[in-house]
Amino acid sequence: MSLSQTQLSDLVRQLHERHAALLEEVRAAMESSENLQYIELLDRAPADVGDQSVADALADLNLAIVDRHVRELRDIEAARARIADRTYGVCVDCDDDIAPERLRAWPTAKRCHACQQQRERTFSHEGTPRL
Repeated sequence: MSLSQTQLSDLVRQLHERHAALLEEVRAAMESSENLQYIELLDRAPADVGDQSVADALADLNLAIVDRHVRELRDIEAARARIADRTYGVCVDCDDDIAPERLRAWPTAKRCHACQQQRERTFSHEGTPRL
């Protein structure tokens, strides 16, 4: 691995801080999962289709944000596992070292820049709806 002990310690600290911040954001979102905006919109009389669609959009947005945070938490946990088994900083595709600059910018990176670009080119259309 091309990371010094100091670089690794800094990245571990960064992962820990981001993990704590994300957990707090998810907890706050879950505590307010009553979706006060949703309830307020639906409790107003008369609730029309427009109010319901806005309330649904707000609920969906909150769920999407929580889902994104949960995916990032899983990425952090995976990075911690790679640190524990001493594969952190090594590309999962080509086994080359991941540049320290890339890890500083994206501490959960599991691919080197070249392999990540190739993956994005290959799978860029995944999830794109087609007729």
